[in-house]
Amino acid sequence: MRTIVCIKQVPETNEVKIDSENNSLIREKSNMAINPVDMYALEEAIQLSRVSGGSSTAMSMGIPEVSELLRNAIGLGIDEAVLLSDIAFAGADTLATAYALSMGIKKLGDYDLIICGRNSADGDTGQVGPSLAEKLGIPHITCVNRIIETESDYIRCSRLSENGYEIVEMSLPGLITVVKGINEPRLPSLARMMKARKADIPILTARDIDADIKLCGFTGSPTKVVSTHIPLKETNIEMFTGSEEEQAQLLIERLNRLL
Repeated sequence: MRTIVCIKQVPETNEVKIDSENNSLIREKSNMAINPVDMYALEEAIQLSRVSGGSSTAMSMGIPEVSELLRNAIGLGIDEAVLLSDIAFAGADTLATAYALSMGIKKLGDYDLIICGRNSADGDTGQVGPSLAEKLGIPHITCVNRIIETESDYIRCSRLSENGYEIVEMSLPGLITVVKGINEPRLPSLARMMKARKADIPILTARDIDADIKLCGFTGSPTKVVSTHIPLKETNIEMFTGSEEEQAQLLIERLNRLL
């Protein structure tokens, strides 16, 4: 079984920087990490490839420095990684992102299963996985919390729903999005990290994957962000002095003024 897992780079801390000109996140090498839910997708891909005797490939779209995150994926146990990087991909919304990923996956050739995290820590839309499946014309299952059975032509999963759990069977090739708790992500081994350092990570441009520039990046994004800002946090502290009774009376009077 050949498994492809799509991962995303997200801000590592809450100190998010925003480009005021195009209303998009500023993604810097020092401020990036693998999207937390994608760590579960990576672990599931590693487990499946080892059980089936197949292979696993990690793919991401972003600036060239994202190749370091892909090396981390190899350090965890992923067999190979590919990065889609081109100025034409900049500013992509979920639809343009799904299109670019679909073209990159088509370039890789045959596959059995694509695994994505259910959502990203920054956008939190949960749209890329299902959109990618639609672009590729394959079935998909969202919110998978357990893979029950896999065969050469189908997969049976348990997925979270509003009313509990559902057991869904899907023909392959297909796509699933996974949730936190589906497994316990492993730590990288020293041997794997050494392999990751030497790994060749191809960087593919829009031309390399035969992508239509009009469907990529800002141009191919029907979603337009009008404005963004980081909420200002203001804390006003008022200290009361005096005896406990006096402080209590001052507090009552202060609260009454707010009503």
